[in-house]
Amino acid sequence: MTNAIRFSQTGAPEVLKLQAVDSIAPGPGEVWLEQEAIGVNFLDVSQRKGAVPVPLPGGLGLEGAGRVARIGAGVGNVAVGDRVAYATGPLGAYASARVFPAERLVRLPDSVSAQDAAAVLFKGITAQYLLKSTYPVGPGTTVLMYGVAGGLGSLMAPWARHLGARVIGVVSRQASVDKARALGCDEVLVFDPRTLAAEVSRLTDGRKVDVVYDPIGRVSFEASLDSLRPRGVMVSFGASSGAPAAVEMATLNSKGSLFVTRPSLAAHTATAEEYQARAADVLAALDAGIISARIWGRYALADAAQAHADLESGQSSGAIILTP
Repeated sequence: MTNAIRFSQTGAPEVLKLQAVDSIAPGPGEVWLEQEAIGVNFLDVSQRKGAVPVPLPGGLGLEGAGRVARIGAGVGNVAVGDRVAYATGPLGAYASARVFPAERLVRLPDSVSAQDAAAVLFKGITAQYLLKSTYPVGPGTTVLMYGVAGGLGSLMAPWARHLGARVIGVVSRQASVDKARALGCDEVLVFDPRTLAAEVSRLTDGRKVDVVYDPIGRVSFEASLDSLRPRGVMVSFGASSGAPAAVEMATLNSKGSLFVTRPSLAAHTATAEEYQARAADVLAALDAGIISARIWGRYALADAAQAHADLESGQSSGAIILTP
């Protein structure tokens, strides 16, 4: 039997229940994957709460790593025994084993453990497309980045710095300032929506920033817009405080012909080729030491509800993984 987390209604972390489920023979193009580590991401929380709808009853989780135990017909990119990871759907990563599409599996080099892969791949691909596709960061770029002490921010900040950017980090509390600096931030601000834009203007001698990476949403959106230079890019890719309010097109014009985008992982990994290329870039950055797996918490699969509670509380300062 296989153990898996299931939920039948949205709500608090306690809706997540460990259940025994039947093993499934992999079909054409699929593998049966015995998992060693599972990544927990804030998107999982949004889905559990109902902010991002998913089919119910059902499973949860988009990121995991382990070994291929069985393969279905037509699978040629992986073999039984291969160490692999993944960072996209279908949902159901919160399980000790599962069926998964072979073309979405990424083979792991010997230098990357299953736990490190589960901690990095989903967030790493997100960081990769945000920094290299949504806005091509490079020498001379000044970025404003929220949540640099968290799981995604701890990858984005050093990677942006490696690419040559000046990084202004935003953290939620004073206790995170030193960690943000250690991750490569040139300056660090403790979030206050009333003063943030003025502080950014002061730090940049009035120029402001080229791009804002904002996963916060409603409470930060206006301050983020006001921190951008003319023709700057507002990247709204999360909503931990709720979805941002609608923005009038005239507002973008009056604030300096700003650009606003709402990117998603799915749109940047729509084909297997693009997905594999981004994943390979993440693993290369991990192997080169540009980014690193900073695992804050390891929880048993049965304790998924507690992992969610700790992630929601804001006390985590790195990646969270589950181990079957």
